[in-house]
Amino acid sequence: MEITQKIEQLKNEKDAVILAHYYVRPEVQKIADYIGDSFYLAQVAEKLTNQVIVFAGVSFMGESAKILNPEKTVLLPDACADCAMAHMADAETIQRMRKAYEDLAVVCYINSTAELKRYADVCVTSANAVKIVKELPNQNIYFIPDRNLARVVAAQVPEKHFVFHDGFCPVHEQMKLEEILEIKEGHPAALVLVHPECPESICALADYIGSTSGIIRYATESDAEEFLICTENGVRYELEQKNPGKKFYFPKTEPVCTDMKRITLEKIWEVLETGKNAVEIDRIFADQAREPLRKMLDLAAKKEDRR
Repeated sequence: MEITQKIEQLKNEKDAVILAHYYVRPEVQKIADYIGDSFYLAQVAEKLTNQVIVFAGVSFMGESAKILNPEKTVLLPDACADCAMAHMADAETIQRMRKAYEDLAVVCYINSTAELKRYADVCVTSANAVKIVKELPNQNIYFIPDRNLARVVAAQVPEKHFVFHDGFCPVHEQMKLEEILEIKEGHPAALVLVHPECPESICALADYIGSTSGIIRYATESDAEEFLICTENGVRYELEQKNPGKKFYFPKTEPVCTDMKRITLEKIWEVLETGKNAVEIDRIFADQAREPLRKMLDLAAKKEDRR
């Protein structure tokens, strides 16, 4: 029996569902029940009826799924798959900012640990950050931890005052401008689609700046035939699945999240078989972290209802 068949059999036996982020390996995306970015997967996790959730992604994603589903079992295929940016803020700085600024909202990118979420007023993703910040009554916004996403959001919400933190995504931060310019020179018709975690110099070249799901949607709906993609290379799978006739170029030094790539079919099978790597969060701790996540989902839905 092939491993994909073994996984399917175990899923049925254990009432399990597999969620996968766009950045994991293509073969993992292929067998997942739901594929998406952080916002979509957070929405899905809350509505699932399955008793076991296997989260093919990094640790903060599994934590968020467990926080939103405290009575369910959430399994991480690789317990060591982490996100460096998720740790790039601290409670002490947050408290200091609250004292320094009146009418402050601490806006926490979902790419953060559960510990950081506890101290936030609301969580956001790159897909909904602008919408949610506009909804907040607060004038001062302390955006943690990603400075690049914060800068993009601030440019679209000029009526508010932003206090920037100094966190960043190592994968997007290390993207090389000269490589992007070189590809653009060779393919002048290619539209440049950029994730907002990229540095300002990369965003300045963009024809479109948006979340992973936004990039996929833009490329799919566009009449253009060539695209230069400035985000983690795992998104290539979904882009090509939805757009078989289009061409996608990535920087020569392809952006790769090695933690996302730690997730394999063998590890998914193993956690389904053994139940290892279950996410455990203290109940009081989880209750505190759930509030900003729930507020994110509520505000996002509120905006959607107004369209």
